[in-house]
Amino acid sequence: MEQGRGERRSPVGAEVSTVGVDFRVWAPSSRSVEVVLEIANRSVAHPLRRDGEEYFRGFVAGVQPGARYRYRLDDGRAWPDPASRFQPEGPAGPSEIVDPASFPWRDAAWPGISAAQDPILYELHAGTFTQEGTWLAAIEHLPALADLGITVLELLPIGEFPGRFGWGYDSVHVFAPSHLYGSPDDLRRFIDAAHGHNLGVILDVVYNHFGPRENSTGEFSRFYLSEVHNGEWGAALNFDGPHSGPVREFYRANARYWIDEFHFDGLRIDATQGIFDNSREHIVAEIARELRSDFSDKSLYLTAENEPQHARLVKPAEQGGFGLDALWNEDFHHVAMIAATGRREGYYDDYRGHAQEFLSLARGGFLFQGQVNERQGKPRGTPTRGLRPENFILYLQNHDQVANTLRGARIDRQTSPARLRALTAWWLLGPGTPLFFQGQEFGSSSPFFYFCDHPEPLCRAVCKGRQDFLAQFASLDNAESRRALPEPCDPANFERCKLNHEERARNVELVALHRDLLTLRREDRAWRDRRDDLSEGIVLGDTAFAFRVTDGRNAERLILVNFGPELTFRQSPDPLLAPPEGGRWARIWSTESVRYGGGGTPPVKPNRAFRLPGSITLVFASRTAEESNDD
Repeated sequence: MEQGRGERRSPVGAEVSTVGVDFRVWAPSSRSVEVVLEIANRSVAHPLRRDGEEYFRGFVAGVQPGARYRYRLDDGRAWPDPASRFQPEGPAGPSEIVDPASFPWRDAAWPGISAAQDPILYELHAGTFTQEGTWLAAIEHLPALADLGITVLELLPIGEFPGRFGWGYDSVHVFAPSHLYGSPDDLRRFIDAAHGHNLGVILDVVYNHFGPRENSTGEFSRFYLSEVHNGEWGAALNFDGPHSGPVREFYRANARYWIDEFHFDGLRIDATQGIFDNSREHIVAEIARELRSDFSDKSLYLTAENEPQHARLVKPAEQGGFGLDALWNEDFHHVAMIAATGRREGYYDDYRGHAQEFLSLARGGFLFQGQVNERQGKPRGTPTRGLRPENFILYLQNHDQVANTLRGARIDRQTSPARLRALTAWWLLGPGTPLFFQGQEFGSSSPFFYFCDHPEPLCRAVCKGRQDFLAQFASLDNAESRRALPEPCDPANFERCKLNHEERARNVELVALHRDLLTLRREDRAWRDRRDDLSEGIVLGDTAFAFRVTDGRNAERLILVNFGPELTFRQSPDPLLAPPEGGRWARIWSTESVRYGGGGTPPVKPNRAFRLPGSITLVFASRTAEESNDD
């Protein structure tokens, strides 16, 4: 056994060299630590030496990738590495030594993601995206996503978690890609293939808590968890208390690891409101700053979820912000769902689904920017002045919102086809960064439930927690609905969530709708070169509005949106509807095209008195007198 050699890629974990493996682990309360290697059906222990006051480190010559190991602590028990790169037998099994340098990457020409290039996001859960639930099976479907117009895949958390299935938010090994989906090199093959199809890949990471079982980090140090902060999902992580320095280092290293060793193009940081840190520099800001410095030659895309809607997260560091690129915008989803269904229960009760809300979202990003939220009984949000539309990620469905229904129902199961098309068009043509949820593009019939694989009594507690949360919806707060809620721990319910990609060929009209809208957004110069400071909208009625998009030169587009019944205008009610001087409006696109399953579009001429059909979105372009009218 030798003392650790030279520089390391990461402050913790097992790192491979040409002559052996360098081990380093944080164990501040231990008197001694041994690495126990499992070689040829026998265990061989090697003592590690102190490396500073709180770490242990040592080099073992001749060890090859694929060997498995644990760390033995003072009490004689052995545990997997908290920074394990792979857990082939699950969280409680031995860790496996992985050599990241052996993978033959082919993506040297890949430029990365730029927030300025209008990312189109696609949320993907590896276990349900295909019937096989593996990285290798998912590769087959990358061409279809690229053809649709998707540019960025967003993977739900993949850190090793207990059980046979789960969402991934209860991970306990944050460096180890779950063995359920394949090997670490299988994940690299998936990302390499995605880059080959001009698809970026970002990873949803959980830096606010550990999963509720099979978490052995506490055996190495009790200081991983905060002694003063309590999170919504259990004990919060210790980013600002005693011995928090190594915890901060652990998570900064984890963020670098995914980008360095797997070529991820960025991160989506989960539930940042649950990351408590009173340090001078918040850990999220520190991670963003270090990533942009360490990977200055690569364009990274960093996003987050933040329920309180703190705009500071996406403001530049020089303005006191955290320097992220975009935040999820729940306000947009909630307004859209009311417009789609007409139902206001639970957290939807803070909204109305009116046209003015859509225009306010287009103008300001968030609706709640410091007003009192009546349901929460306190102010919510902060001002968004100075931010741009691309700082806000918009969606009609995502993993949480689909699961927060009685039967895991997607939005197309809760509204009419015409209204869905109208909402989809505004979502993809209005200001903001769109996020798809897997299967949305072809109207997947698969539900998406909350699922996890826990033993009793934890499974009962999870079921009770789901029932209590969903009880805020009055229609679900009764015995009949509680009995109908899918059991999270039932393997059959997990299987029901898997996509059937054959539906893509059967639902060609919906696929065409999404593809054409993304093509319009990408190729029409009014959207491609749009001037957000010159774009504006007006309310036409409770359920209808108009929005004007321009490149500031000679490309003018007018969007008419109506989520409700037909409206009649005896005269054009606002100068925003007036065409450019010397021209007129000609319709160039409609959600009611028979190509998308619509019933056809009657003539609509916003230049004069007109009737606006119900449940429709129309796009008009300015035309000179010499040009033909498409109506």
